[in-house]
Amino acid sequence: MTHRLYYTDALQTTFAAKVISASPLDAGASNQNKVVLDATAFYPTSGGQPFDTGSLGGHAVLDVVDGDDGVITHVVAGPVEPGQTVTGMIDWARRFDHMQQHTGQHILSAALERTGGVRTESFHLGSASCTIDLAREVTPAEIAAAETLACDVVFEDRPVRVRFVSEDEAAALPLRKDATRIGTLRLVEIDNFDLSACGGTHTPTTGRVGVIAVSGWERVKGGTRIEFVCGHRAVVSHRTLRNVVTGLVRQMTVAPAEISAAIERLQADSRANQKAIRQLRIAAADHEAAQLVAAGEDVGPFRRVLVRNPSGDMDVLKTLALAIAAHPGCVAVVIGDDTPVPVVVARATDVIFDAGAWVKQLTAACGGRGGGRPEMAQGGVSGSVAEIVAFAAGSVQ
Repeated sequence: MTHRLYYTDALQTTFAAKVISASPLDAGASNQNKVVLDATAFYPTSGGQPFDTGSLGGHAVLDVVDGDDGVITHVVAGPVEPGQTVTGMIDWARRFDHMQQHTGQHILSAALERTGGVRTESFHLGSASCTIDLAREVTPAEIAAAETLACDVVFEDRPVRVRFVSEDEAAALPLRKDATRIGTLRLVEIDNFDLSACGGTHTPTTGRVGVIAVSGWERVKGGTRIEFVCGHRAVVSHRTLRNVVTGLVRQMTVAPAEISAAIERLQADSRANQKAIRQLRIAAADHEAAQLVAAGEDVGPFRRVLVRNPSGDMDVLKTLALAIAAHPGCVAVVIGDDTPVPVVVARATDVIFDAGAWVKQLTAACGGRGGGRPEMAQGGVSGSVAEIVAFAAGSVQ
């Protein structure tokens, strides 16, 4: 079993330890070794908190794994000899960030229980933000109340203590959440606020968390997932938000409090403009369709209208094809100019012609894929426009 130095001193960043064993990670990993020490300050991935990075014997530590037998394995980018004493150095920026986030989670989870009686089910410490999953849905007002209380606890700079107790002793204590481990338990206590069984790294006082800010929330499986940031991450989050708001204020020439209403107005204007554009497009297609039908060719029981519209997207092609098909006795084949080549086929209601089946025949002959209903179908064809025109001229009849 590895002696865990971080259990009693999360501020320790340099240590010396004896190498118990060292072996190649696997045959495919170049110069990467699994190293076991008699003691370590490196925190392994556990309890929703990622592992520490840094160096061991002058080589980068790539991963730290906690085994079921209590042995911690370090994945090191270089050779380390068994029996020697090596120096380990923790990446302090990463360690302190994790300490801020994890301590902040304890405070926020306890605040949610105190203000709303809602239990934390799980915690995840990500690279940019953290999340906690709650046992039930919570309201914005409940989140705001818990956030305020959590920040009060941070600003009061309360002591954060670590102690070890037996299972029986833990059973008699007011733990926020029942412990899942057996044997000796490590408890993290925030003075007069929270008591939890936890193996993670934490700040020695709440003040060093800096600030706790909820950045968002969503419903998840009958509960709520809260996203939050602490300390330096909160500063980065605020900086990003500030830059976004400043940009919107400058572009929209409104005050920050007016941004939401201004965006709603823009969205309403956009919907109105899109509706007007659709109406104009339909009117233009109706006008063009009349001319195209007049120039069409009678082939057997219907009038074939074969159109090349190189400037139109799929919506334009559909609108034009439907406008042509609104004329009795017509079948429209409208071809665009893209890769793959867009093709839309539509028929009048009084014509016996299966547009969907014809598109299948076209893609089988020229490549691509497509399909649709007997009255209208579309496809993206791999062949050239000339091949499509030739196929249409010979088969739509």
